[in-house]
Amino acid sequence: MSVMPNSHEALIRNRDRLGGRVALLGVSAPALLAELPDGGMAMSEHAGQAAALATQEHWQSCFGYDDPGLIASAFDTVVVFLPKARSELDLRLSLARWLSAPGARVILVGEKKEGIAGAVKQLKAVAPGASKVDSARHCQVWEAANIEPLADFDLSSWQAWHSVSHAGCSIDVCGLPGIFSHGELDGGTALLLETLVTSPLKAEHILDFACGAGVIGAWYQAWQRAQGQSPSVVDGVDVQSQAVICARATYDRAGARGDIMASDGLENVDGLWSAIVTNPPFHSGVKTDTSMTENFLREVSRHLKSRGELRLVANSFLPYESVIKRFIGPVERLYEDRRFTVYRAIRR
Repeated sequence: MSVMPNSHEALIRNRDRLGGRVALLGVSAPALLAELPDGGMAMSEHAGQAAALATQEHWQSCFGYDDPGLIASAFDTVVVFLPKARSELDLRLSLARWLSAPGARVILVGEKKEGIAGAVKQLKAVAPGASKVDSARHCQVWEAANIEPLADFDLSSWQAWHSVSHAGCSIDVCGLPGIFSHGELDGGTALLLETLVTSPLKAEHILDFACGAGVIGAWYQAWQRAQGQSPSVVDGVDVQSQAVICARATYDRAGARGDIMASDGLENVDGLWSAIVTNPPFHSGVKTDTSMTENFLREVSRHLKSRGELRLVANSFLPYESVIKRFIGPVERLYEDRRFTVYRAIRR
């Protein structure tokens, strides 16, 4: 059984406040739902967590902010767990108000180290009468009674566009609150793009793992067109709902080709690619966590054609080279500095 976060345990202490039809936004552990047998709706923007939530009886699982199961004015109590990115809290609170029936209460739960103190200001901006009802498990629990519902929740109004330029080639990139590197070109991604210029991939069909907002695939195809080449098809996969939504929008605007898929790692992905590129995440909350990338490297060989190429950029302090060598094949460093290393490996 997965260990429950402190915020989930703090909510269980306050389960008597969960009256009527209940919605939970930002759930990460299915064990919480088992403790609340009356059921309701649980949303996660993480594909793996949403799939796990769907296994719990009496609970409807929703994936992300555009899930068709999210219904206006349908809930009497809406619990908002504090997201990692503070900018995402305003989005989550707006969704909570749209889901709220007249007279509903909104409960905000978060850990002190996650920044609950600052988050309370955002709650009070939409619910001035909100008050703290509990402190436990290094968390605070705040409640806003009779929240003012929102008549509309239009996710596209939260989208923001910015331009990414590299090697004389520009694309427009879609962003949403909570997405990685929102509004800028991440330094590691920029170096990966540079190696695509200096050492282009010999592949017509590519997979971008942990594709984020679709920068690599959309930019690479635009750069290939600018060189007079026929662009590769670049599929993308990401675990986060906002990333999938933004990558599809980025591809649409750039005229890029490729399927964008939601998956926790490669477990639910079928297909073989001639090349796989990635700038994988290595944080879980505030902690360094390389497990997702290590799992990816274990799985990747069955998705990479024989003699296919893996190209990966990572912070130079992360111990990936030996893992790549073990699971893929011989490793070459295409670029290296104090911050980042770009690895190339050819599948045995």
